[in-house]
Amino acid sequence: MDWHTLLTRERLGKAVRSTEELGRSPFHKDHDRIIFSGAFRRLGRKTQVHPVSSNDHIHTRLTHSLEVSCVGRSLGMRVGETLRGALPEWCSPGDLGVIVQSACLAHDIGNPPFGHSGEDAIRHWFQQAANRGWLDAMSQAEQADFLNFEGNAQGFRVLTQLEYHQFDGGTRLTYATLGTYLKYPWTSRHAEAKGYKKHKFGCYQNDLPLLEQIAQRLELPLLEDQCWARHPLVYLMEAADDICYGLIDLEDGLEMDLLDYVEVEALLLDLVGDDLPETYRQLGPADSRRRKLAILRGKAIEHLTNAAAGAFVEQQQALLEGCLQGDLVEHMHGRAKTCVLRAKALAREKIFQDKRKTLHEIGAYTTLEILLNAFCGAALEQHHGGTLSFKNRRILDLLGNNCPDPAWPLYSSFLRMIDFIAGMTDSYATEMACEMTGRSSPV
Repeated sequence: MDWHTLLTRERLGKAVRSTEELGRSPFHKDHDRIIFSGAFRRLGRKTQVHPVSSNDHIHTRLTHSLEVSCVGRSLGMRVGETLRGALPEWCSPGDLGVIVQSACLAHDIGNPPFGHSGEDAIRHWFQQAANRGWLDAMSQAEQADFLNFEGNAQGFRVLTQLEYHQFDGGTRLTYATLGTYLKYPWTSRHAEAKGYKKHKFGCYQNDLPLLEQIAQRLELPLLEDQCWARHPLVYLMEAADDICYGLIDLEDGLEMDLLDYVEVEALLLDLVGDDLPETYRQLGPADSRRRKLAILRGKAIEHLTNAAAGAFVEQQQALLEGCLQGDLVEHMHGRAKTCVLRAKALAREKIFQDKRKTLHEIGAYTTLEILLNAFCGAALEQHHGGTLSFKNRRILDLLGNNCPDPAWPLYSSFLRMIDFIAGMTDSYATEMACEMTGRSSPV
């Protein structure tokens, strides 16, 4: 791969030219289009790890995405400064930072309500639907899109189809930013065969022509049918997510009294060593642990960002050849790599097993089952022809202009239903499910 092609300013969409404005590059426009989208705004009421809480310090998908974007911008700019001589004349280190920042802002934009448990609940529902024969009208590849439902593939659909210019380029981002977003540039045919976690893929069969167009314009190497090598900048987005996920999970764990401050402090002190900020050294017993952790966390992110940027530059050749094995964390050196891995292990051991989180996840299954039964059930009855029941007519009315056409194949109709449900916030999904079962509170 070549940086001049990978960093193109051309946009997805019909005859779209990316024009320059004073003080605002095409990549800055990408950033703004994501920030101002409805799908991004709704992340404020979507679960990150813990249920959307009355404790305002607990992260939502929105605050997580904003923090990841800050780390991603720093990573992009640092790498850009090092690689300045290899970049095209139109792309400064600052532009490289904004490209990664934009992809980081969007990296969770397709996640359904209730976080990863919501993804699993949708997969579980479609497995039951397949057992009933509801998916028989679809090809195996189409069925796999639903059986392996993935927020990354839904996010690609949000960016390229659903927001702004519906089904005409969507947000019409630059190919460079879309390539950096595409963490898994392959379809569900490869969801369990690429060495990544189960279910991971980045594009539905319906949207494959768009993925092909992006891969062709960026000249991403084709590895197998419907599977391309990743854009090198994807690794910076992924590293930013790993850094924030690792450290921020621990902060949330402290807020919820699932971890002891001393164990989190020890982990971060092992990373930064003697490189302690003077403000941290001046803290006394009367200072809050929240303030102490905020100062220490800032220094820890600096160390991890330096390590990730260094790993990227060291592995540049493998990245451009599309053959790097693993992620950047695996190629970070010494204490940085150890810190991220220990943080993730601590979260798995002490945070993810919290009873409040478990109850929330169980509730997600119930809520999404109600919604999927209603909306996909209505689409199925419409697909079979005949007169729709009054209930299903009313359900389809809820989609307004986004209601599927009766002449569409069932696959396309189910995709429209997933577009609607996956776009819901936790609170809206819960409220609608309650309304549909007649359990809403009287006004």
